[in-house]
Amino acid sequence: MIIDQQAEFRSLLMHHVTTHWPDAIISAYDPTAAGHLPDEFGGAGNDIILLGSKHGDDRDGVEVLERFLKRKKFPPVIYFGTADDEEAAKAMRPAALFMRDHLRHDSLIVSLGEVLLASERIASTGSLFVGDMHIGIHPLIKGYRFIRKLGSTEHSGVYLAERESSHLQVVLKVLRQVPGHGDSIGAFDRFLQEYETIAELDHPNIVKIYDLGVGDDHAHIAMEYLDGGDLRNRIDIGVSRTKAVRFLRQIASGLAAVHAKNILHRDLKPGNIMLRKDGTIALIDFGLAKSAKLENAITDKGEIFGTPYYMSPEQGHGANVDDRSDIYSLGVIFFELLTGEKPFTADTAMGIIYKHAHAPVPLLPPRLSQYQALINLMLAKLPEDRLQSAAEIKEWLP
Repeated sequence: MIIDQQAEFRSLLMHHVTTHWPDAIISAYDPTAAGHLPDEFGGAGNDIILLGSKHGDDRDGVEVLERFLKRKKFPPVIYFGTADDEEAAKAMRPAALFMRDHLRHDSLIVSLGEVLLASERIASTGSLFVGDMHIGIHPLIKGYRFIRKLGSTEHSGVYLAERESSHLQVVLKVLRQVPGHGDSIGAFDRFLQEYETIAELDHPNIVKIYDLGVGDDHAHIAMEYLDGGDLRNRIDIGVSRTKAVRFLRQIASGLAAVHAKNILHRDLKPGNIMLRKDGTIALIDFGLAKSAKLENAITDKGEIFGTPYYMSPEQGHGANVDDRSDIYSLGVIFFELLTGEKPFTADTAMGIIYKHAHAPVPLLPPRLSQYQALINLMLAKLPEDRLQSAAEIKEWLP
């Protein structure tokens, strides 16, 4: 349902929707000609409300928005406001907010799709239907059927989907930011670099990449679905000494392949290490990966990326990093695999970073003492005191 005083604006919104979903059933409502909707209006029969800010001289758009959002079981509302009411509309927390004078088709369609998916109108098959209209994993990505959302970051959403042509289950990572707008330029470059990085690597311990798609304001990567969960969950459950060593061997093998291409991972942590059902490991999420040969670095020296618990001392202080920084991160992971505990903790991120640089390497329990020498070599404060390559790790394992 589209609600706004201006006929031209109602027609514009209708055009945006029907261009992408020609079978959508849309009702348009003029609050000045037909009268303001009564207080008992509950939006029944509508999957989404597109609410404009123009309601005549006697009613404010944000006031109508507030009325709608206070009603129980009201459909999701997308509000189209102006610079004058933007802050007030934000405070109302609609499902999405756009400036009516600066609408972009792709951004609107993406937002509509995400709001509809989030509204829990998903059929038991995992597909979403609005009337007779099928909504896929992402409105701008053809050829994939939505199953469920797996997670999201500041710049991207991660979904489980099925490739319609082959019925292969894949993970779709979708970049939502628009290249060319502020800090999204770096995010877009990192996203494309992630694909290029992984696609070059054919290794059993690195996630497989199937497809890359780029649109006007989005990109997506279709990659292998790793259905065994991540290493973080496995650590929470508890890992035997034998499995900890087996996992370390596999991670080190994948990391050695990455480093052989002159690529640093830079965000190695249990959440970025996935398992297949057969128990094999695969490295994922190369969004912070950095090629040592890039002429124009995506991140400048002194800028810190990564997760403090797993950062090397040099990375935590914004210094130059190389393969040995990833080896340090892997040392942290191995300690956690063996003990279930992180080697360094503190109340703040900076406190953790300080301990990485200054606190002594913790001792393993006596029953695990045979791995202490390896832990010491991987967690050495100075890069020159560590193992110099991931390939060396297997030589220190019994």
